[in-house]
Amino acid sequence: MKISKESEELFNLVATKSGLKTSVYDTTLTAFNQLKESIENLTNDYSKFHKKNENVPNIESKQVGQFEIDLKFGGDVLLFMMHTNVFEFPRDHEVMKTPYVKEDPSRSYCGIINIYNFIADSFKYNRVNDIGYLIGRIFVNKEGHYFIEGKRELGFLYNNFGKNILDKASSETLINAAVKYTVNFDLLTPNYDIVKFVTVNDMKSALDKFSLQTGKRLGYKFQADQENF
Repeated sequence: MKISKESEELFNLVATKSGLKTSVYDTTLTAFNQLKESIENLTNDYSKFHKKNENVPNIESKQVGQFEIDLKFGGDVLLFMMHTNVFEFPRDHEVMKTPYVKEDPSRSYCGIINIYNFIADSFKYNRVNDIGYLIGRIFVNKEGHYFIEGKRELGFLYNNFGKNILDKASSETLINAAVKYTVNFDLLTPNYDIVKFVTVNDMKSALDKFSLQTGKRLGYKFQADQENF
């Protein structure tokens, strides 16, 4: 059977792009597994460090399927979640302007690991209306190189896309930065005018599910929360 030039180009395109995305997925999963291992090591080291002090709250990690691990400490939970799809940076993103990507445009295709911060009581009491925050996201390409967009401590780390590899040392530093940011990201009381009106339905629901909305910055606007990732 004779294949036209157009079909041949199409078949090659499909094979190339599919292979690229499979490669990106594999390297992202490897990086995510490294993060999971570092999170589990953190919980073990913390327990050993405070083993003689029974009054110190625990740090707990919990794997939720293959693509999520939760880290609970104090009143907070960090959710590390790997997206199963592959993405490319927008053309106007700073990463696209780097010599590393210009040399090989396929390096701009990345998997994503998102880091969310929630209040632990939101899950404990099933407060489904509570607010969580995306504090950082990690982009991993086919070569295992990564780039982070995030808040404060996370945002200032690992911005050399062409050189960074998510190994044991860097994953530990990343997790420490995420925990440090979360610990310093305090829960503030909402503005009085935001919460002074409550519907009967909200109050009835609150008695059963504590459904009045809670978030660390609910009702406020802070410069730090308006930063672009």
